[in-house]
Amino acid sequence: MKEIILENLNNKRLDQALALLFPDYSRARLQSWIKAGLVLVDGKQLKPRDKVHTDQEIILTPVTIPEERWQAEPIELDIVYEDEDIIVVNKPAGLVVHPAAGNHDGTMLNALLHHAPELANLPRAGIIHRLDKNTSGLLVVTRSLKAHTKLVADLEQRKIKREYEAVVNGVMTAGGTVTAPIGRHPKDRKRMTVIGNGKSAVTHYRVIKRFKAHTHIKVMLETGRTHQIRVHMAHIHYPIVGDPVYGGRLKLAAGISDALKQELQNFKRQALHAKHLELTHPSTGEMIGWQAPLPDDMAQLLKLL
Repeated sequence: MKEIILENLNNKRLDQALALLFPDYSRARLQSWIKAGLVLVDGKQLKPRDKVHTDQEIILTPVTIPEERWQAEPIELDIVYEDEDIIVVNKPAGLVVHPAAGNHDGTMLNALLHHAPELANLPRAGIIHRLDKNTSGLLVVTRSLKAHTKLVADLEQRKIKREYEAVVNGVMTAGGTVTAPIGRHPKDRKRMTVIGNGKSAVTHYRVIKRFKAHTHIKVMLETGRTHQIRVHMAHIHYPIVGDPVYGGRLKLAAGISDALKQELQNFKRQALHAKHLELTHPSTGEMIGWQAPLPDDMAQLLKLL
């Protein structure tokens, strides 16, 4: 890939000039290519901080490093949309998104590599955000470097709209907003908690329907911290039904039916579903969105409530 430094880029740092000349790639990726000798300025290798000047010739040789650590596996995926830039997946509860300690295979990433082998050339196989193992719903996966760079930036700038539905314990009087920082629990590193030195986190929630001892709510995220909705709902004393980590001890309201009692006792995952996803398409610039219906277990729970 060849470009000429024009007057408007004169005397800029090399990495800054490249970011403007090649906007499809992230600054970090461009800097790594400079350091690897894949960028030549008038035939010479420079450092990221070195200045460039008008009429100099830039030659970039982009290279991607395959994610060889992970194996492709023929795992069925519920794909609700795909094109050359993105794949939108409706993830079932129970499917881990990305391999980690204790889950080296059988994940959504392994399934994606089987469905679209070219994802091996992207960071984390194109996965830019996650859902907890036992949260169901919509995820977008990028399929090209251009889409990856654009949507990661949109996610950081809170331009990707994500709406969830949940069933919580307790009867809410109204919706509201939780603004409370989230970080690792100081004593239990597997848990997150509201903590003063945590990262800022903002969660909006609205009431869909109230029941005798529960509430069906819609939740909108401004930030995307680990376990954010689960931690925030527990923090305001409306933990999500079935949440094994933040839900607390099961409390059954007096007078409920045997069927509902059994359903609540057997609901072993958080009743949380990523129902709506909306974003600006990285190539067309069009605002596009998707809906995923509630999974059967949450639909049955709401029916019995």
